[in-house]
This record gives sequence, C-alpha cells and structure tokens, in this order.
Amino acid sequence: MEFKTLLFDKLDGVATITLNRPKTFNAINDELIAELDAVMDAIIADPEIRAVIITGGEKAFAAGGDIQFMSTADMLQAQKFVENIKVTFDKIYNLDRPVIAAISGLALGGGSELALTCDIRIAAEGSIIGQPEINLGIIPGAGGTQRLTRVVGPGWARYLVMTGKNIDADTALRIGLVTAVVPKDQLMNEARKLAGILSSKSPTAMKAAKCCLNLGQDVDLNSGLNFELKTWAGLFATEDQKEGMKAFLEKRQPVYTGK
Repeated sequence: MEFKTLLFDKLDGVATITLNRPKTFNAINDELIAELDAVMDAIIADPEIRAVIITGGEKAFAAGGDIQFMSTADMLQAQKFVENIKVTFDKIYNLDRPVIAAISGLALGGGSELALTCDIRIAAEGSIIGQPEINLGIIPGAGGTQRLTRVVGPGWARYLVMTGKNIDADTALRIGLVTAVVPKDQLMNEARKLAGILSSKSPTAMKAAKCCLNLGQDVDLNSGLNFELKTWAGLFATEDQKEGMKAFLEKRQPVYTGK
C-alpha cells in the first residue's frame, strides 16, 4: 500500500501505521483520515495481522486537527469532518486485535484522541499530551470528553478538558494515561517488543478479552460479569483453549491457530 499521509508495513504479524505529515506535525485532515480508514479496513480483512502499532515521527504523534481547515468550516462541514474521524477511530477502538499507540513528541487534541482509541499507550521521554481545544473556543469532538474519562477518571479528564493545559509524559504515566515512558530512541523497540508479546497470544482469547473490556466500560457491573462468564465458557469450544492448556501441562510454548 502507498499513501500520501501515512506509512504502512507488516512484519511477523505486526502492522505498523506511521502518520506522515511532518510539516504539519501530523495534523489530522480529511486525507489522513481517509487513508487511515482504508488501512484499518485492510487490517480488519487480514487475519495474519495479530497486533497493530500506531505512531508518528519523533516530533509529533499528532498535533491535533487541521486548524487551517477548521478555522473556515461552518457547522455542517465541521460535523462531517468529525463524523468521518469518529467512524475511523471507532474501527481502531473496536478492532478485535490489540492496538498500541507509540507516542513521541506532541499528542494534542485529535492526536490525544487517536491515542485514546488504542488499547495500550507508551510514550517517549519528553512527550506532551493534552486536549487544548477549549483554548480555541471549542471542545474535544473525537472522544476526548468520553474515552479520556474512562481512562484517567473524571477528575483528571475534567481538568485536562476544561483548562486546556498539556501534561508531560511522566504525569501521563502517573495518572494512567500511558503505561510506560521510555527513552525516545527506544520507543519503537519497546512498542515492537510489546506487540510481539501480544501477537503471541491466542487470537480467539485476545478477541474475547478486548470485547469484554470494551463492553465493560459501557454497561453495569452485573451485565459485564454475565457477559464475561459466557465469553469465558465459550472459549472452551475453541482449539486455542485446548492447545494453550495442553502446552502448559507439557511445559512448552503453545502454537495458536486462532480457531
């Protein structure tokens, strides 16, 4: 695949998407979203891909939405723009395989919201994350008021959204927005190492785990527990469950087929 606004490669079951608009610090525009959407469709259709990494360059994961475009957009244009973003971000969030955000530099506004669609976020030292939309007379429109609350809790979400202040990587780690902070030159190595661990797991179990985790954020505890119980039991009808437990008893590494 060749794109104008991103790079895509696949190696050993791990797909890597690199946002590639360096002159704009990977600002999110219609073209980038259209290409990201196309990549996600390809990943969804490719069973060989077992984990995904989304990243940017050293200076920016993504510095937000394209303000040049938004500054002249009317209400309907703005709504269409963010609706397209929502469709693509939902594909990332609902993907039945794990997605890692490898953040270096700026992850602001839509960039932070893109990171929030991922299952696990790691950041390079010196990275800056925030939801500064309030400083432009608007609010986050692609998940910043919703997914952020579910990740860091209402207190920090309200602080970040209402003040528009940015936080550094160490603060993001402290509040649970990222799970690790690593040297900048080690970011992609760490992301690939993590992706390798995730891609070695049973695809059927990983899909079930992500489904339960996502659903649990949107339903009451008892409904989530009941869904988890039935999903857990259903895995005992899979070949991967048989292989995983057999391998454990035989003291060897399992070979999963996703069946």
